[in-house]
Amino acid sequence: MITPRPAAARGHVNHGWLDTWHTFSFADHHDPQWMGFRSLRVINDDKVAPGMGFGTHPHRDMEIITYVIKGELEHKDSMGNGRIIRTGEVQYMAAGTGVRHSEFNPSRTEWVHLLQIWILPDKNGVTPRYADRALDLKHEGFQLVASREGRDGSFSIHQDAELWLGRFSPGSRAVHSIAPGRHAWVHVAEGALLIDGILLTSGDAIAVSNQASLEFLAEKTSQVLLFDLN
Repeated sequence: MITPRPAAARGHVNHGWLDTWHTFSFADHHDPQWMGFRSLRVINDDKVAPGMGFGTHPHRDMEIITYVIKGELEHKDSMGNGRIIRTGEVQYMAAGTGVRHSEFNPSRTEWVHLLQIWILPDKNGVTPRYADRALDLKHEGFQLVASREGRDGSFSIHQDAELWLGRFSPGSRAVHSIAPGRHAWVHVAEGALLIDGILLTSGDAIAVSNQASLEFLAEKTSQVLLFDLN
């Protein structure tokens, strides 16, 4: 079964310095039908103005993944990490017992476009940790970004969940298998694809249950995030 989540149906707030779309309920946007999906709690599609960002603030007991679609994001946290995350790079934080961090756009001229993702952990009170990595921008098809076991160089996260990033050129195809009893959430970051014959464009998403596989056919150069969830 596939349930669409159209881009235009998401929550939207434009603060001037921040233009953000909320796939699920977040902050002042509350939609009881979309509180999350399985362990996936937040996907915020953020565009942040030059020189602006999120000041130092706390988190705890959450797995936080940030993917920079375009631009640069400067990260600092209470664990002593300081890093600029660039286009095509991903950062991961296990907030655990508590962490404070800030995220700013260091550019004076260019907006940064990013996806902020929260996954509920399967245990609370873990030791906070941080990691980041650059992904292969030329890779065609899916790359594993996060998994419980840290398989194939992916981030090891505190949840039975996998995050795959798919990049596709026009006309390319891919199939993702879904094991029995598992579910999937697919979010189109950029482009346009047919997924099992359903056209999805930037910001569109689908929830998938009781289905053995998904077939992807790109109509444009596209990026897709696929969450494989228990």
